[in-house]
Amino acid sequence: MSPRTLQLVLHYDGAGFAGWQRQPDSRTVQGCLEEALGRLCSAPVPVLGAGRTDAGVHARGQACGIRVPERWTAAEMRRALNAILPRDIWVSSAHVMQPEFHARYDAVARRYRYKVGLDEEASSPFRSRWEWAWRKPVSREALHEATSALIGTHIFRAFAVRGTAPEHDDHRCTVTHAEWNERDGGLDFTIEANRFLHHMVRFITGTLMNVASGRRPASDIATLLEASDNQNVSPPAPAHALFLERVSYPPHCYLDSFEQ
Repeated sequence: MSPRTLQLVLHYDGAGFAGWQRQPDSRTVQGCLEEALGRLCSAPVPVLGAGRTDAGVHARGQACGIRVPERWTAAEMRRALNAILPRDIWVSSAHVMQPEFHARYDAVARRYRYKVGLDEEASSPFRSRWEWAWRKPVSREALHEATSALIGTHIFRAFAVRGTAPEHDDHRCTVTHAEWNERDGGLDFTIEANRFLHHMVRFITGTLMNVASGRRPASDIATLLEASDNQNVSPPAPAHALFLERVSYPPHCYLDSFEQ
């Protein structure tokens, strides 16, 4: 029997992981999934993620692709995995995909959310694990002005860790959505693009918050998008308040009735 190709959509609390990618001596999301799948399928099952989240980064919509024996339906695989996975990983949905589905290369968009806490209770242990408690003043006008410069296709070399992309990579990304939304006690930053570079969202968020607090002008974002290196970017925002919210794929990748 030919293998069945499935997409798993994952939620995980990144606090207990050294990131997504399998590592020989560290606990990772990919490693935990492959261990669970090996138990269920009685053979190694590689897990291919849509992208690599850093240590401490969370997900409410990470996608990965697996190939399993045909006897496993999407629903049965989801139930079986959720019965044995550790409590900080949960499979929210599973979908039958075209046999050639590739979780990374078939993705057309990825969306991240960053949570900034502005009130005193943001330092509470019930919020500080998932929010960046910000104690400086925030100019919403400057924040929105700076954020609007991100929309479109730009070279994000200034917002990436140097040396982590291949030499031939031009660091070009297309941002289709970037905005800040008010919520009780703070702000949420959401950004969607066709791809993201290493630490890109965290560098952007750290720089935008420095703009909001008056430490640098809003025009710096446009200047950084023209920069050839990352020497003038602000320090990255901490990992613990970043969530991978969604990975989007074209409808033709699906063999079940799921709609994007």
